[in-house]
Amino acid sequence: MNAPTADEAADHAADGSVDRAIMRPRPFANAAFDLVALGASAGGLKALTQVLSGLPAAFPAATVVVQHLDPMHRSLMVEILSRRVVLPIQQAQQDDRLCPGVVYIAPPNYHTLVTQDGTLALTQSARVHFVRPSVDRLFDSVATSYGQRAIAVVLTGTGKDGALGIQTIKQQGGTVIAQNEATAEFFGMPGAAIQTGMVDLVLPLAEIAAKLGVLVMQRHE
Repeated sequence: MNAPTADEAADHAADGSVDRAIMRPRPFANAAFDLVALGASAGGLKALTQVLSGLPAAFPAATVVVQHLDPMHRSLMVEILSRRVVLPIQQAQQDDRLCPGVVYIAPPNYHTLVTQDGTLALTQSARVHFVRPSVDRLFDSVATSYGQRAIAVVLTGTGKDGALGIQTIKQQGGTVIAQNEATAEFFGMPGAAIQTGMVDLVLPLAEIAAKLGVLVMQRHE
């Protein structure tokens, strides 16, 4: 039997066909949540910079970011964010193993997914809502792989990307945060998320990092 391709493995991780209780990654030590997934589009670089720069050096969860990017140009997000964020920032690569306290940025023109063994998978499968990378694809894979130990955050952006994915996050017991309208440069994405009724917290941009710190760094009894 041939080994699956990266696209097959990624799609398999996202469809939940493997026993989730067995395959979910082991929890990171000293964290109530193991993974934070952030999605953004228009206006996202500024919002992401504010959120990520507010996370402490001891932040004990892995963070994966999807920002809609021009597929024809190299992204400078890693360089830009690294100048303002204390956590290590790196562009996601195929088979990267998620590490606590590291921020992984989806590369242009690749869906970036979290697999059930705690690694990343990159795929150029079909665009979702006309975009690749897709926030929905990331959130779906996060829900399958991390369940109640995941937090999804929807930030500024046009369109509805992320609204379907957060429903999967909630179905698997995860937590969802959306940026509020007053602080969102573009309210399409967070607004669509809020309209699903699946958002736990609607927060001003300036409060999101602090709330992530409180949620992630609290200990489960």
